[in-house]
Amino acid sequence: MDPATLIGLVLAFGALVAMITLEHSSVMSILLPAPMVLVFGATIAVGLAGGTIKDFTSAFKAVPGAFLGKTTPPQSVIDQVVGLAETARSSGLLALDQAADEIKDPFLRGALQNIADGTDGDELRMLLEDEIATAARSNRNAAKFFTGLGGYAPTVGIIGTVVSLTHVLENLDTPATLGPMIAAAFVATLWGLLSANFIWLPLGSRLRRLADLEVDRMTLVMEGALAVQAGSQPRLLGERLRAMVPAELLPKVGAKGKDGAADAAGVAARTKTKTRGKGKDKDLPEAA
Repeated sequence: MDPATLIGLVLAFGALVAMITLEHSSVMSILLPAPMVLVFGATIAVGLAGGTIKDFTSAFKAVPGAFLGKTTPPQSVIDQVVGLAETARSSGLLALDQAADEIKDPFLRGALQNIADGTDGDELRMLLEDEIATAARSNRNAAKFFTGLGGYAPTVGIIGTVVSLTHVLENLDTPATLGPMIAAAFVATLWGLLSANFIWLPLGSRLRRLADLEVDRMTLVMEGALAVQAGSQPRLLGERLRAMVPAELLPKVGAKGKDGAADAAGVAARTKTKTRGKGKDKDLPEAA
């Protein structure tokens, strides 16, 4: 779990509460039901009107992932693919079909099964690229929805303020109440700006970033799988994949990947054991 979103939102709202406290005011002064109902209700409603029901439901289903989403370290992906390359060189490409049974990632598992089935390299690349493009489009739709809400919210807040000021003008004959009524009127604008910059836009940015990281991971897997199919030397493959990743996302020199290395080693060991147990070592073709 990457807690960046949760920490950021807590700090943002904490700063708001701190400002209100330092101004010797009360948080309850901005927690007015009427403007909050208008801003949040109308913003979500116009967001729904600008898309489809499917966009709406899928966007809100993606919200837990924005807070609990786990990013896969690139080094673990590299270690896993290198382990599979070692399996392919030692036991043949058909061994990847057995290795696929131990892989949890459906994208990598599908790639390995296609390699074991003898799918042509160019056709496999086209298939994997299409899967990446579809996943990216689906993941970015949720980010686009919340970014759109961030654009609507300030304007909806202004609408709420105009409506409230209209009510204020109707009561000019009671000067004693004008101050509180005007203050309450601007709460709608406050919540429009607040919800846009403290909720909707951060959610959109977070989901877009997670979508980009997932595309990077899938691209790394695709290039690794195609290199395994081509019979690339494991050490050279590891260096090539590391060259595709920004240096700040890789462990320092001398550090070893943990999860990916252990998973890849385990898959390789189990695959060799199964292969020897069935006496099929001699029947497996060597990697090209």
